[in-house]
Amino acid sequence: MSGQNDPAGGAVSGTAGSAAGPLRAAARELADIGVAIQEAAAHATAALTDGALLRALPHAPVAGHPAYRALLRAVTNREGLGYALVGGRLGTLAAKLGAMAGAESLAVRVLAVSLRLRIAAVAVDHPELTGDPMLGRLIAAAAADRDLEAVRALRALLKDRGAVRALSQLAPIFGEVLALRALLDENPLNDAAAWLIATGKGYATADPVTGISNRAVAALDTGEGAAHRVDLVAAESARLSLRGSLLGFLRNISVVGTTGRILIQSVEGPDGVVRHVVQAPGMRAGRPDGDSPQDLLGAFSSAVLASSPYSRALARAIDDYGLPPGAELALVGHSAGGAAVMNLAQDPRFCDRHTVTHVVAVGSPVDFKRPADPRTWVAGVTNQHDIIPTLDGQGAGNCFDLHPGWYVVDYHDPTHLFPLCHGVEHYIANLADDLVEARERIDERLTPYRGPVVRSQAYLLFDRAPGPEGFPFLTVPTYPVDGPGGTIELPVRCQDGSAITAYFAADPVAAAGLLEETGSGPAVRIAGRALVAVHASWNRRTSVGGYREIHVGVVVPDPWRPRSPRVWADLPRGADRRRSGTLLAGSVVDTAAVSALAPLLWGREAYPAPMEFGLTAGAARVAVGPPDDRLLVLRGFLGPGLPVSDRDLVGYARGPAGTMLRSCVRTRGLGRLHPAPRVRLAVEPRSAHPLARLLRELGLDGARPLLCLSAVTRRALQGAAVAVPPT
Repeated sequence: MSGQNDPAGGAVSGTAGSAAGPLRAAARELADIGVAIQEAAAHATAALTDGALLRALPHAPVAGHPAYRALLRAVTNREGLGYALVGGRLGTLAAKLGAMAGAESLAVRVLAVSLRLRIAAVAVDHPELTGDPMLGRLIAAAAADRDLEAVRALRALLKDRGAVRALSQLAPIFGEVLALRALLDENPLNDAAAWLIATGKGYATADPVTGISNRAVAALDTGEGAAHRVDLVAAESARLSLRGSLLGFLRNISVVGTTGRILIQSVEGPDGVVRHVVQAPGMRAGRPDGDSPQDLLGAFSSAVLASSPYSRALARAIDDYGLPPGAELALVGHSAGGAAVMNLAQDPRFCDRHTVTHVVAVGSPVDFKRPADPRTWVAGVTNQHDIIPTLDGQGAGNCFDLHPGWYVVDYHDPTHLFPLCHGVEHYIANLADDLVEARERIDERLTPYRGPVVRSQAYLLFDRAPGPEGFPFLTVPTYPVDGPGGTIELPVRCQDGSAITAYFAADPVAAAGLLEETGSGPAVRIAGRALVAVHASWNRRTSVGGYREIHVGVVVPDPWRPRSPRVWADLPRGADRRRSGTLLAGSVVDTAAVSALAPLLWGREAYPAPMEFGLTAGAARVAVGPPDDRLLVLRGFLGPGLPVSDRDLVGYARGPAGTMLRSCVRTRGLGRLHPAPRVRLAVEPRSAHPLARLLRELGLDGARPLLCLSAVTRRALQGAAVAVPPT
């Protein structure tokens, strides 16, 4: 374990005083020399392209031409400044063309040597970098500008170690290797990013590999930021720290987790003054969703930009928390949360309203962020095998004093595997057991915040303020109805659900027998077989609770026009215009409460039974009945799908005294039509359950559907079944 720095709070490299010190000093000196050479080249280029000089040449050719040729040789000759045209439109264009042709400037060669020295300095504390033949091969190929060999070495490393281990092992020199490749390759678009990494002049504003602007990607993360108060569950609240401390705040971040939430606490310090602490977790797992500023895109923009939806949402949460003007505030963040709180600390308007006394960023890329108030004390803790803090281009090989006055803990431990070494729990363990001196120094500076917690409030963050839940589709008038368990509100509103409808070709005689019992007309037929629908859904969040359901019915064209020739055009219509529907013959739900509501909702009884429901874009699995007594299983691959809108559902049921009841489910969501599903319906042959017996009679045991309609995510509205007046 290494890498703690001076007690006064100044930034000191993790290997200061070791053999790496002279190597870093030489790398820094060469970087300064490279900058000076580049400046000289810029002056020479400016002189070459100076309009007054070019106009004067014809008037003094004897004296002017030799001088002009000498300038031209200086910026194009390998023995001089190399191919060093730079600055201005003409110089920039010439530099890019030269880079594409493989020409190099003296400044680039000097910076390449500086980067190699930085890699050598890191290898002092990480001998595995040079002792490992596969890593050594990759580093040597990158440093020697051998593209094909570098690609082969990287491919071999990935094949042998896997992406996770390879990245973990490369993490200490990740920025240097990328910058070295960008300086020496023929892509002119990534030169500026490589230059910034090599000289420590600022955050790399472009991808060092492709040259694509980071800001162009980060600009996709838009939103003014919003925060809503939320309550932690009892188990989470019980785990919150009752007293302020570095480990306590980090453990709180672990409790809140990467769930899109943050925590604000008020702590009574030893002097009796109440101060406040914002605790911000890192990136939420999963795809960017356009809602949470803690997603992948939000983490990227927090690192790249000076202000992001994450930091703006934090500011909204702090405003809602109700701090008095000028209140003292400490900001603690992990990963993307550390970058977001640093964005807050460097916002002058925020610092005008609040006194930001401390910032602690753990595992965060914050090297080029600066607090607006010079009195703000900043601590940074980074594991050298954690690749996230290196995304700003500066890692273990950094040779610049980027943040004088900060307290920097840049260390490494035997656990090299990423993302394990990036987790807040791992940092907590390191600070608790291995970095005792560093933890004590940070806690000493946090003394004003080391006292009992007197208030805690969690917030759920958003990119932008969300509208009313379910708006506008689920924002409908409701009315009370007496149900078996008391009064409920209809229509039933489903905020989040999934559904699949499978259409089968069934035994026409059995289907006709079902319809004859109800007095309905003949079934819709296809190739002489009756069309039967099996509809299953998981309504995860509804106004009557979550439940799963499955319905089996015969598709009928119109209870009053059984011979309608327009049935195929009618089936895709919305429920408000559809005459055709499914005559329900059997239903199962997995909650007793909804089973009791079945006559009200669907016009017929529904059997209660446990159900399992799984649906992805490519596969489905629906199982009815307990694991040791399955009634049926519908499962398999759905195959290719065509995007369609999720279809409304219309069901018919024979009510009391021969009345016909019609139920409707209106839906909204993106569905898919699967014309060739590889799904199969299996019915338990020994089951005496009415639904299993019905499916066997229809000849559907072992059958494959003709087509399937699926919706992984949808919303739904379902009112009560209504009696249809007779014609």
